[in-house]
Amino acid sequence: MKSLILFVVLFPSFLFSKDGGIPSKIEKVTVYLSGAEISRSAYCVLEQGTTEMILTGLSPRIDEKSIQISGLKWASILSMAYDIDHLRESQTSPKVLKWQDEIQELEDKMAALRNTILGLEEEEKVITSNRSIGSEDQALDLDRIKEVGAYYRTRITEIRNEIFMINSKINLLNADKRQLRLQLAELDQMPEKQLGQIRLKLQVPKATTLNLSITYLVKDAGWIPGYDIKSEKLNAPLSMTYKAHVYQKTGIDWEDVTVTLSTGNPNLSEVKPNLVTHYLNFVSSGYRSPGQTVKSKYVYNPAVKKVAGTVTDASGQPLPGCSVVVKGTSQGTQTDFDGYYSLEVRDGQELVFSYLGFKNLQQPIYSSIMNIRMDEDAEALEEVVATGYGGRRQEAQLSSAVSSVPIEQLSGTTPGISIRGQGSLKNIKPPLYIIDGVPVMDHEAGDLDQSEIKSVEVLSNHTALALYGTRASHGVIVITTRESVVREEITTTKFQIRKAQSIVSDGDLTTITIHSFELEAEYTYLAAPVVNENVFLTATFKDWEQHNLLPGEANLYFAGSYAGKSTLDPYTTKKEMVVSLGVEPNISVARKAQRNFKGKSFVGGNRILERSYTLEIKNNKTEKVRISVMDRIPVSQQKEIKVEDIKTFDAQYNMNKGILTWELYLGQKARAEKEFSYKVKYPKYRRISI
Repeated sequence: MKSLILFVVLFPSFLFSKDGGIPSKIEKVTVYLSGAEISRSAYCVLEQGTTEMILTGLSPRIDEKSIQISGLKWASILSMAYDIDHLRESQTSPKVLKWQDEIQELEDKMAALRNTILGLEEEEKVITSNRSIGSEDQALDLDRIKEVGAYYRTRITEIRNEIFMINSKINLLNADKRQLRLQLAELDQMPEKQLGQIRLKLQVPKATTLNLSITYLVKDAGWIPGYDIKSEKLNAPLSMTYKAHVYQKTGIDWEDVTVTLSTGNPNLSEVKPNLVTHYLNFVSSGYRSPGQTVKSKYVYNPAVKKVAGTVTDASGQPLPGCSVVVKGTSQGTQTDFDGYYSLEVRDGQELVFSYLGFKNLQQPIYSSIMNIRMDEDAEALEEVVATGYGGRRQEAQLSSAVSSVPIEQLSGTTPGISIRGQGSLKNIKPPLYIIDGVPVMDHEAGDLDQSEIKSVEVLSNHTALALYGTRASHGVIVITTRESVVREEITTTKFQIRKAQSIVSDGDLTTITIHSFELEAEYTYLAAPVVNENVFLTATFKDWEQHNLLPGEANLYFAGSYAGKSTLDPYTTKKEMVVSLGVEPNISVARKAQRNFKGKSFVGGNRILERSYTLEIKNNKTEKVRISVMDRIPVSQQKEIKVEDIKTFDAQYNMNKGILTWELYLGQKARAEKEFSYKVKYPKYRRISI
């Protein structure tokens, strides 16, 4: 009893450091597209009256206005202040301690090896000093001389070789030791780590213990959506893995914390707009009316070091000579004749696109592939219709997965699993549940929310007994849970990652799987020889809305091989997404101009050019393929330029865009030819961009 009283009296001294510092632990982190919310816990004992304390070891990049403290019970906060602790000596980091332990371990190994060398050298000395094989009174026997000589030679050689090998090991260990010392020296040269702290003054009417919960926002953190899209073969479903690349430079490592990914962005202004009367007045010629704030869709990706893409107008026509500049820098380039640009990104987070007669566009660098569409800048008022993206995730019903399981095999339920006829069963033992590979003996209905279940598999008696023995005598239900639990809130979607994560404060990307799923896909080959003679395999898929996708880069794999990169942008996709799975070398498409390609004629003051083309398609594969072949006929934007006598034959023709499309089914080793032609008439003293 006395020891218990002594513990209670002295307990505060275990919680407060000499200067009143109270340590806290990060329990969970909500990572936004830009920024993060940190939730910490701290335990303290307060005496009656007023107590001052310091919560130490916090990030030096906290948004002071966002700090919230709960768990106060009847305690009152008299004052609270956040500042940076420049004087506190930082504790030796776990990394330094680990390196020091490794150096000591290497030194111990080298000492043991050197002792072995000493022993071998002593053995060599003994052998050398006892080389005499006879005495003055003893005659020399030739066979004896050979035997002793062979032994000396063999053993001395073994000793020298063994010493050589040991010295090689010591050299390798020394190299590792030098590398660790260099890392320690580099760490010593780094500036002293700054930490944040919160100073609190609390008042309580009586002594109490508090479990404080501290939350705050930090910058220099976020996550970037990414995807792995895989297809094993034609006509197989696409396997898509939705990933998050998380980064943070908050000054504090996140170790084994619960991570939730949010599609929100707390750095955006959430102040509602205030619409006031617009008064007309005379202004100077250079006046431009203020524009609207454009809906933010994309988030900066710090991993992008080079960006490329095409710039087009609203109709899809390329804009050559468009200026592309990294905002705030002198880095820039211009698009070529096809609207293509490529730019190294060393600094900056946004690109600015500008083109005469079009509205300037400012876009965060969110992907290494950024295809941009620019809108015309008209003087007249235009109606701008902003379309948003939304969609609710539909949970798959799992009842059908086990509806046909024999009644005698199964009993008990789990969310999403329905066993027909179970209501009439009594005194039947429940099946064995295997959840994520782990047997769970006491699983009951309601233990798992339906949104947590990814798939359910029911094993037959034979298979169940073979895998799990007698425990599976009443059947086995294998449940695979999702990598994350999705929570849809009013304005955001959150993915709660089930497995604890550790993310170091170094700015490097840590990849976390949100979830994986399959999508039914339709495969086709695509060729547009007017711009690229290669034939591409593409996959078109629907029903992507339910997975809460965000714009991001996608790594593409086909038949186990890397096929390249693409960009998924749900904001520009309506019903279908199309991704390219690489070039198909066994299908060829050639575009050939017919002999009248250079045919010219003059009518009055006009010149007439005739253009005729033949497309030759050949399938060299051993199977039938579906291929879409596309070409184009120019569209005039000047009344003096006329496109006439258009012949498209059996092609689908979009007159507004001038796009020709042929949908073909070619058997193995089959060939096909398609033709089209047109004439262009324009003033003979002018030049056109044909």
